[in-house]
Amino acid sequence: MPASQQPAAPQPATLPPAVRDPRLDVIRGLCLVMIFINHVPGNWLEVFTTRNFGFSDAAEGFVIMSGIAAGLAYGPYFRAPMRVRTGLSRCWSRAWTLYLVHILTCMVALGLAAASVRYLGASEIFLRNNMAMVWQRPLEVLIGLPALTHQFGYVNILPMYLVLLLATPFALIAAWRWPGWLLAGSVALWAAAAWFRLGPPNYPQSGIWFFNPLSWQLIFVIGLMTGVRIRQGRRLVPVRGWLLAICLGWLVFAALAAQVPAINKALGETLWALREATNAPWFLVAFDKTYVSGPRLTHILALAYVLSALPVVWRVCAHRAAAPLALLGRQALPVFALGSMLCIGAQGVRLAAGGGIWLDLVLIATGLSAQLALAAARQYWPKDAAPRA
Repeated sequence: MPASQQPAAPQPATLPPAVRDPRLDVIRGLCLVMIFINHVPGNWLEVFTTRNFGFSDAAEGFVIMSGIAAGLAYGPYFRAPMRVRTGLSRCWSRAWTLYLVHILTCMVALGLAAASVRYLGASEIFLRNNMAMVWQRPLEVLIGLPALTHQFGYVNILPMYLVLLLATPFALIAAWRWPGWLLAGSVALWAAAAWFRLGPPNYPQSGIWFFNPLSWQLIFVIGLMTGVRIRQGRRLVPVRGWLLAICLGWLVFAALAAQVPAINKALGETLWALREATNAPWFLVAFDKTYVSGPRLTHILALAYVLSALPVVWRVCAHRAAAPLALLGRQALPVFALGSMLCIGAQGVRLAAGGGIWLDLVLIATGLSAQLALAAARQYWPKDAAPRA
């Protein structure tokens, strides 16, 4: 069938709010898969994740998708004043749930690390993931863990998301009424956080959170605004051929820079020379994850725009072959929590056994299967099937 006669793929911007965009769940599920793989560092499958083909990684993707989901789920409550109270309750109840899940995840991760030392002899794991402080300064760590100021590596994205959810009601009120001011304020906060090195403190260590919510809020806010626009039946950024070409070009260049050492070196030298010549702020030309610096930010925004603008992405995500990823995406919180626990155990096994392709495949396949099983149980287990006391 000629392209001109093919039926147009449905566009989410024109859908009624009750219709769920398949890309939201599938891409978020794919981000969860890549996060789990990357959280078992050194494994053979790590080279196939997106962080090896661009400046951003699955974490940025997960945050912008979570922002879109929050805008869709909570946005309508803040359109009319009489529903704001319900919206506040739902957002902050979810934030409390995130806090509880984070504390549970930390405790289980700590237990798995201890088991790796006790039963596998993988003592090195307590020198990784910011866990050395547990035995070096235990009293301070016991204060810092519930206060969210001490965070273990690979188990530290939920505190940032929790802070963003606490601010979500105010952002959504602005998104409906003053979207331009919201975006301008978000950009200003992002720039100020990097310029003045602002962020929630680490305790008992120095520095700030690795996932600095004052910086990552920009990605989340753009996601929120996207969700609100979808609720309005519009796009946040219209599809334009020239803009799509620019974004595609940037993504291709980023992939080449990540894979070709000569291009990577030339890019670094060019950015350094640009900063020297123009005195540009460091965060516009650096590759810093904590402050979501310029190349990382523009890369994830370009990727999000391309994925939202190409109809083929919708068709691929709506295909039944993508159903497992969609299932993971719909149960993102429990899946992420389980993956964060299992990755610590998998790290311990790799340290004890020395790694290897087959061990990596078994560990990753086992972990992803467990996450998929949990998602299926949460999605399909009858709500009234649980035994009652």
